[in-house]
Amino acid sequence: MKLDLLNDTDNSSNDTLHATTVAVKATPKPTPKPILPGAGVKAQEEEQSSGMTIFFSLLVIGICIILVHLLIKFKLHFLPESVAVVSLGILMGGFIKIIEFHELANWKEEEMFRPNMFFLLLLPPIIFESGYSLHKGNFFQNIGSITLFAVIGTAISAFIVGGGIYFLGQADVIYKMSMTDSFAFGSLISAVDPVATIAIFNALNVDPVLNMLVFGESILNDAVSIVLTNTAEGFARDDNSMVTGWETFLQALGYFLKMFFGSAALGTLTGLISAIFLKHFDLRKTPSLEFGMMIIFAYLPYGLAEGIKLSGIMSILFSGIVMSHYTHHNLSPVTQILMQQTLRSVAFMCETCVFAFLGLSIFSFPHKFELSFVIWCIVLVLVGRAVNIFPLSYLLNFFRDHKITPKMMFIMWFSGLRGAIPYALSLHLGLEPIEKRQLIGTTTIIIVLFTILLLGSGTMPLIRIMDNEESQSRRKSKKDINLSKTEKMGNALELEHLSELTEEEYEAQIFQRRDLKGFMWLDAKYLNPFFTRRLTQEDLLHGRIQMKTLTNKWYEEVRQGPSGSEDIEDENELL
Repeated sequence: MKLDLLNDTDNSSNDTLHATTVAVKATPKPTPKPILPGAGVKAQEEEQSSGMTIFFSLLVIGICIILVHLLIKFKLHFLPESVAVVSLGILMGGFIKIIEFHELANWKEEEMFRPNMFFLLLLPPIIFESGYSLHKGNFFQNIGSITLFAVIGTAISAFIVGGGIYFLGQADVIYKMSMTDSFAFGSLISAVDPVATIAIFNALNVDPVLNMLVFGESILNDAVSIVLTNTAEGFARDDNSMVTGWETFLQALGYFLKMFFGSAALGTLTGLISAIFLKHFDLRKTPSLEFGMMIIFAYLPYGLAEGIKLSGIMSILFSGIVMSHYTHHNLSPVTQILMQQTLRSVAFMCETCVFAFLGLSIFSFPHKFELSFVIWCIVLVLVGRAVNIFPLSYLLNFFRDHKITPKMMFIMWFSGLRGAIPYALSLHLGLEPIEKRQLIGTTTIIIVLFTILLLGSGTMPLIRIMDNEESQSRRKSKKDINLSKTEKMGNALELEHLSELTEEEYEAQIFQRRDLKGFMWLDAKYLNPFFTRRLTQEDLLHGRIQMKTLTNKWYEEVRQGPSGSEDIEDENELL
C-alpha cells in the first residue's frame, strides 16, 4: 500500500515536471534589447530631426553672412550688425510661418531655439573670444573699476528690476511672482550686450582706458548675470520656507561668492597650467598639434566647472584672459594668427546664429503677453541701468585720473543693449506654471528687441546730436562712424598678440617702464617671465622662416607662381 502511494507520488511529480518543461518550451524567447538604449526607429527619427536642425541653422548663418557682407560692401556702417541680423530673422520667421500656414512644409521643430545648444555650443566660444581679445594692459590697470561695475553694478540692476517686479506684483499692478522668480528675471535681464557700445566708443576715438572700462564691464557683466540667475534658480528649487529673509540673503550671497570666485580660480588655474605646459613642451614646429592643444585647453575649464557645479561661463572667461596674457606668447607665429582668426570666426557665427534665432522666436515661441508687465519691466530695466551707471561713475571719478564724463555716462546708459544671453536664460528657467515661463520668455524677447531695434538704431542720431555741441573742435578730426564689428575685427591683427621678445629686449622694455605699479609691476617682474617663453635670435629667425615659407606655399597653390625667394634661401643657409 505504501509502495503504491510512493509510485503515485512519483508519477504525479513526473507529470508536473513534464508539464512545466512543456510550458517552458512553449514560452517564446524575449526579443533581445538593442545595445544602445536609443537604437531603433526612434533613434533614426531623432537623427533625422537633428540633421534637419543642423541644416536649418547653417542655412540661416549662411544667409546672415551674406547680409553682413552686403552691409560692409555698401558701407552701411550706421546700422549695427545685430540689428540687421535680428530683422532678417523676423522676416525669415514670418516667411516660414506663411509656408506652414499653407501646409507646404513644417519646420516648427527646426526653428525652435534650444537652450542646451546655446549653453553648450554657442555661448562658450563667444565668452572665450571676448576674454582672449582683451587688451590686458588696460584691463589689469582698471581691474578694480571693472569689477565694481560688473559685480556691484549688475547686482544693483538685478535688485532694482527684481524688487520692482515683486512689489508691483504684490500690489496687483502686474503679474504676481515670488521673490526668487522676480530676482531670477531681474538677474537675467541685466546681462548687457557689449557689441554696439564698443563699436560706438571706437568710432568716437574715446580714451582707450574708458573703452576698456566699458568693454571689461560688459564682458564680466554677462558672466555675473548668469551666476546671479543660477543662484536665484537654485534657491527657487530648494525648500527655504523655514528660513528667514536675512538667512536667505546670506545663503544666496555665500552661494554667489562660491560660484564667482571658485569658477574664476578654476579658469585662472587652467590658463596658467596651459602656459606652463606650452612653455616647457615645445610644439612650435608642429602648429597643428599646438593649435589642437590650445582648443582643448580653451574648452577644458567649461566642462570641468559645469561638472563640479560651478559656472562654466565665468571659468572660461578667466581662462581666456589668462591664456591670452601668458599662453599666447608661447605659441608659434602661425598658431598665434590661427587662434585669433579662428576664435573671431567661430564667435561671429555663434553670435549671428543666436541673433537670427532671436528674430525667429517671435513666430516660433509660445507667447503670453501682458502689456502692463512689459511696460513696467522696460521702465525698471532703464532705471536699473541708470542707477548702475551714474552713481558708480561719479564714485569712481574720485579715484581715477581719467574721468568718466557725463557724456560718456549717458552713452554707457543708452547703449546698454540686451542680447543673446537674456534670451537664452529666459528659455532655460524651469518656472512653474507654464504660463509664468511663457510670460518671462515673451517679455524678455520684447525687451531685447526694444533695446536692439530702438536703442541700437538710435545710436547714430544720438552721436550726431552730441557732436553738434562741439562741432568746431570735432569736425577737423571727425571720421566716419563705423558700427560694423566684423569689419573692424577683420581689418588687422592685434599687434600685442604677435609680439616676440628676446630676454634682452624684454629686460630693456621693463627698464624703460618704471611707472608700473601694483599687479602690473608684479606681473612684469615675476609672473610674465615665469609663465612665458623668452626667445633666442634663432627662435625668432625660425618663426619668420616658417611664416614666409607658408605664405609662399599659399601663393604658389593659389596663384601658381614661383615657390621660393632669395630671402628664404639665405635664411636657410644661416640655419
